[in-house]
Amino acid sequence: MRDRPSSEIPWHALSTAEIERLLESSSEGLSEEEAARRRARFGENRLPAPPPPSALLRFLRQFHDVLIYVLLASGVLTLALGHSLDSAAIFGVVLINAIVGFVRESKAERAIAAVGRLLAPRARALRGGRWRELPAEQLVPGDRVRLVAGDRVPADLRLVAVDDLEIDESILTGESLPVAKNTSPQAEQAPLAERRSMAYSGTLAVRGEGIGLVVATGAATEIGRISGMLREVERVQTPLTRELARFGMRLSQFILIAALMLFPLGVFIAGLPVAEATLAAVAFAVAAIPEGLPAILTIVLAVGVERMARRNALVRRLPAVETLGRVSLILTDKTGTLTENRLAVTHLGFPGEAALLDRWRGTPAFALILEAIAGALAEDYERDPLERALASLLEQEGRDLSARAPPEARLPFSSSTKMSALVRAGWVFAKGAPEVLLTRARFADPEERASWQRSLNALLGEGLRVIALGRRPARGESGTLRPEQLGELELIGLIGFSDPPRPEVPEAIARCREAGIGVRIVTGDHAATAAAIARQIGLAAQPKALSGSEYSALDGKALAKRLGEVEVFARATPEDKLRLVEAAQAVGHCVAMTGDGVNDAPALKRADIGVAMGRRGAEAAREAAEIVLADDHFATIVAGIEEGRGVEDNIRKSLAFVLPTNAAQAAVVAVAILFAFTLPLSPVQILWVNMVTTVTLALALAVEPLERGVMRRPVERRRDLITPFMLARILWVGVLLTGLTVGGFLWAMAAGLELAQARSLALNLLVFGEIGYLFAARRWLEPSFLASNLLANRMALIATVVLILLQLAITELPPMQALFATASIGLSGWWLAALAALLIFALGELEKWALRSARRRRSMP
Repeated sequence: MRDRPSSEIPWHALSTAEIERLLESSSEGLSEEEAARRRARFGENRLPAPPPPSALLRFLRQFHDVLIYVLLASGVLTLALGHSLDSAAIFGVVLINAIVGFVRESKAERAIAAVGRLLAPRARALRGGRWRELPAEQLVPGDRVRLVAGDRVPADLRLVAVDDLEIDESILTGESLPVAKNTSPQAEQAPLAERRSMAYSGTLAVRGEGIGLVVATGAATEIGRISGMLREVERVQTPLTRELARFGMRLSQFILIAALMLFPLGVFIAGLPVAEATLAAVAFAVAAIPEGLPAILTIVLAVGVERMARRNALVRRLPAVETLGRVSLILTDKTGTLTENRLAVTHLGFPGEAALLDRWRGTPAFALILEAIAGALAEDYERDPLERALASLLEQEGRDLSARAPPEARLPFSSSTKMSALVRAGWVFAKGAPEVLLTRARFADPEERASWQRSLNALLGEGLRVIALGRRPARGESGTLRPEQLGELELIGLIGFSDPPRPEVPEAIARCREAGIGVRIVTGDHAATAAAIARQIGLAAQPKALSGSEYSALDGKALAKRLGEVEVFARATPEDKLRLVEAAQAVGHCVAMTGDGVNDAPALKRADIGVAMGRRGAEAAREAAEIVLADDHFATIVAGIEEGRGVEDNIRKSLAFVLPTNAAQAAVVAVAILFAFTLPLSPVQILWVNMVTTVTLALALAVEPLERGVMRRPVERRRDLITPFMLARILWVGVLLTGLTVGGFLWAMAAGLELAQARSLALNLLVFGEIGYLFAARRWLEPSFLASNLLANRMALIATVVLILLQLAITELPPMQALFATASIGLSGWWLAALAALLIFALGELEKWALRSARRRRSMP
């Protein structure tokens, strides 16, 4: 038995005799003793699966996040201040967040287990001269295995005998049609999709039967190699995860440094006692930490998940919702995603001309070819995709297939003759490979033959699957025909089949172009076929296409350059798809990768956002992806991107709302320390503001509807979480809220109000200022005072009413006054609070008006 690894031997290029010699296998098969020895040497025919992480470890991983650390720190600080109720609420938020993450996070290695389940559970093998059915895991290299239609191939086989065997290899190659197999040695450099002498583990026999020798089992198979790739591929962090981690770290550092600086400033400059300075520094930290932010972001993402589910995009990992909104490049599969995943008659060819089906309707040639199709159509047409397409055409044209008379004689299709024939109604109707029927047809002169050839070339140039139809008068044939009985035929026409584009795809491609998102087709199919689809969906007028052999040798930099120039990457292997994803990421693209097969799983896992097909996708692909499409439509991806952009907007709006309010609270404490006056807000009042505004106002932004024109915005690569525009808004709003709070407090104290009343006024000025800011912040640049925008989010209106009632309660009700050290502010105080809201709302609208005017001036010639 050979010592070289299976992967080093080009089994598809060797003759049957060479293979039997290398595998030391005879026509009697292996003996049970020899099979046992080989099983001990090569292992069982199954994929190795590492032990999954424990449930406890998966749960604890949910806490490994900088913002969660910040949230926990705020809980500890709140507890240290003696506010156990508030700390319990904060710890509760952390726990809920961990539970949600634990439920939604999938196990990293479930994709590998899913690949393993593709191995056939049973197989028919020749052992000791007898065919036996045994568990597929017992197969060893050298076993002789029989395949029949409907069998899942149990191991990698080199075929040694076939009888019209066709295998669906789409899970490995992406090829949309079953592949006819033979036993002839293939070129050594032939790509996997063109190795006609091989049957690969996990693929499906759909027609005929065959016998093959096992050349690889378990991890040594092609599917095992992909499983190994999948295990080695690291899932990239989502942009949101990366940016939140960076933002949380910077914010934590700033708060810690600022709190440590305030302590000595309070002691040595403001003259505060050490205990009071310590309490003030802690109050600053509590005020600055946006403890509600992780909960807000989780809810924004969860709302996005629900919205996307309504549009048939099922999200498996929460951060993926926002990532989809940042996509700048889509690498999409062709079959079933851009196309309908069914064969249809789309073209017809006659002497000198080939065109779309509609061009020929109503012509004598069309009527004649329909008669020929009806005559040549097999009785069991449901079993073959080409026959089903022909039957569908006849039914569309109003033909009753049940009224056909049974054939009087037949020539069954075989891979050697590449044609079939039926005798019906006085005619012998034949259909098959064009090159075969062209050699059997009679022509008036060479020019007629040349005109047929031109039509055939035109159809093949469109990437179509083509058959020819011919006929001759019957001569009383019956039973089974022999090929030599057919004689010369009258050529009736050429039929072009394709997997037609989904009707909604061209519009989706146009929306991607409008949004600045690039689309590239990455498929295992032929370049001509994929280029034709690219042209039909409007990807390019003259799409450029490369086959695997043309780009597999390129380095990452050259491959990234070709990604910017070429629309179609055909004959792609799993390694090719993975390299395309990595090359695009290396130049700053946020990449969405779609796929449905085992061969797509490594690239799906590596992409910024993996999108698997829910209906026809392999389980391994679904497990490796972040998003699963319930309807397998490309348009659903585009709808998901639109929703993702809305989620990204709402996350940024939430940040732009929460940060200036927390900054204002912290600044109020810092100003009081530096200028040595009483804190305008007590620590418990600061926590109250954080809690109630998070539960009401900030959460209202989670359900903010999409802004108009969200898909017309250009893609911004590597955009920071806090943009310069957001930073400017955060600063001026924070300064204004600080000024209102401190100014109102100092004015009240100067007017002779009690401390509780002054603090209550400051508290309501801050909260009502936030209410005004909420309504201004709901739209980036559009006027928020328009009725269509003002009333678009009912939750914002409800949250505002609830918050006002809560503020009335904390300020005016005696039990709440006792708990929060507040006092009534009277009607004049409430008027001042309302004016604070109107002031910030008006200034926010003025800012947007100024920015809109500046943009219009820049766009003027």
